[in-house]
Amino acid sequence: MSDEIKPFRVAIPQADLDYLHGRLAGARWPGELPGVGWARGVPLDYLRELAEYWRTEHDWRAQEARLNQYPQFTTDIDGQRIHFLHVRSTRPDARPVLLTHGFPSSVAEFLQLIEPLVDPADGPAFHVVVPSMPGYAFSTPLAATGWTIGSTARAWIELMRRLGYQRYGVHGGDIGGGVSGMVAGLDGEHVIGVHVVTDPLTAANVATFLPGMADRLDENDPVDKVVLDRMAEFKKQGSGYLAIQTSRPQTIGYGLVDSPLLQLAWIAEKFEEWTDLPIDRDQLLTTVSLYWFTGSGATAAHTLYEQAHSADWGAPPAVPQGFAVFGADETVRRVVPAPPDAHWTQFERGKHFPAMEAPAELAADLRAFFGPLQ
Repeated sequence: MSDEIKPFRVAIPQADLDYLHGRLAGARWPGELPGVGWARGVPLDYLRELAEYWRTEHDWRAQEARLNQYPQFTTDIDGQRIHFLHVRSTRPDARPVLLTHGFPSSVAEFLQLIEPLVDPADGPAFHVVVPSMPGYAFSTPLAATGWTIGSTARAWIELMRRLGYQRYGVHGGDIGGGVSGMVAGLDGEHVIGVHVVTDPLTAANVATFLPGMADRLDENDPVDKVVLDRMAEFKKQGSGYLAIQTSRPQTIGYGLVDSPLLQLAWIAEKFEEWTDLPIDRDQLLTTVSLYWFTGSGATAAHTLYEQAHSADWGAPPAVPQGFAVFGADETVRRVVPAPPDAHWTQFERGKHFPAMEAPAELAADLRAFFGPLQ
């Protein structure tokens, strides 16, 4: 196995851009029943307007340049190409931190965090490593089956070894939170701490997959009842995207790589449902474009399938743990398995994507948590 790390730059061929614009211009649109709003999926007028903006106004080359202002690399780990950003601080006291995105996201989620961490006005500084999950963006094509959270965590440990980091912190949300927790559990000798972001809806959604969680909640307790209701709502109304991807990733994959409208709707729906602070539409479309240009809608679905059919969830980390809860309410502590001594910060606003919704607040919490750790 080669440890070679190769420089990488994003360079989407113009023919691919022209093809996307042509597909959007010639798209076939479904009808829409009157008065249903978002209840049955993305509304027609919303997606028409967003697709037209993607076709005529979204400046991919500007977003490509934005990505390329940060050093990027690829390396092969266990036969899989892994793409990552690696931005080193000039500060001699900087420590490494590994940031992992989830679904439906990409390394673009963390662009607003890089400068506040690498070159802060005050407080601790960090060397920032931001990998694309296997099967996402430029960590494609997906080389084989078996890329679960555990496999990804072991690849991240190897990545940090190749980069020469003996002590490092890990951070993530959504799937990235699971990966980060498993890295900390597997590599506690080198991990100084694990920091996870969540929100009340995500916490309840994740709780639906935790064995016995529903049995530990009391429907007569008003706080537990809110959690149980959210879990039931997720199972009934909010988990369709996941049920499809974790059971038939190949089937949905044909549509996600062939139809820009489907890929756009698939991601835009989650940004709408899972945020409460505005995210710039160019930020959203940069993420959608990364999925579209790399065909990673299909391969991301396959990795979701792998985890859904895996029993490998790792052991609880023994290193310091930090949690940042956005849009916080009292339900989150009922379902998040945080130890009593965990760093715990609550923010009134923001939800699933705080690195995009509230980057200043998240950067400050990362500095506050990792700053004292060695």
